[in-house]
Amino acid sequence: MLTNIPPDQYIKIGDINTRYWKLGDKGKTIILLHCAGGSVEFWLYNIHILAQHHRVYAVDMVGSGLSDKPSASYSLTYQAEFIKNFMDTLNIERATLAGNSMGGAAAIQFTLMFPQQVEKLILIGSFGLGKEIILRLRLATLPFALHFFRPNPQMIGSILTVDVYDSTLIPQEWNKIRYPIMMIPHRDKALAQLARTNLNLFGVRRAIFSAIVKQLATITAPALIIWGKQDRILPVSHAYVAAEALLNNRLHIFDSCGHYPHLECPQEFNATVLEFLAE
Repeated sequence: MLTNIPPDQYIKIGDINTRYWKLGDKGKTIILLHCAGGSVEFWLYNIHILAQHHRVYAVDMVGSGLSDKPSASYSLTYQAEFIKNFMDTLNIERATLAGNSMGGAAAIQFTLMFPQQVEKLILIGSFGLGKEIILRLRLATLPFALHFFRPNPQMIGSILTVDVYDSTLIPQEWNKIRYPIMMIPHRDKALAQLARTNLNLFGVRRAIFSAIVKQLATITAPALIIWGKQDRILPVSHAYVAAEALLNNRLHIFDSCGHYPHLECPQEFNATVLEFLAE
């Protein structure tokens, strides 16, 4: 039996048709930001629990999921401005931002640009804290490379085996839900532009991560840093970069866990986040 899937809602963010989920009507406002190429489905095993205590939004970022995929730079500034417009359109004055991977970097960039609108910051295997990143994503910067990364059911299984610590623990229902979304037209073009803007063959572009790391100490919002100890996409050493620079932070390393602690260890993840939000 499938987990209860929240109803899709759509809103125009400028001229970008944007899909999101919204659950909960009390407590703090939380906005969940997925990884590059991800979608709201990555939060399927978190949003219900968090929404028992808080007002929670999960959004398909511009270029991902079922949201529009315009021809754009997909720079961190572009993504932060999209989040700003999302909040303004829904009359959200202040929120906690929780971002995984690229979503984490977008959350950091938003916090640097609009600090008064961030109550707390949750970084989950965040992009943008160092040069190192898995070879598969560096290769995606090559011309026509994403042609070879267009998914099929077998490829999804093999990618998941690398991205998580133990793929057998990921519910089969999640794979079935995610596969049609990965086949959405123009997804590969948006991913290619995202990769080329932020990466090169050697890793994360120095201009990207150095700008973030240099400014981390200016962030005063309380931060929770979550990382999988066995993350093969972005190494756990990046968690310590954030922990050393952020003035007001808590660090939680999940053992026997890869790039998606919220998907791989949802019970521990949900408990950790709820405890942080209650502080």
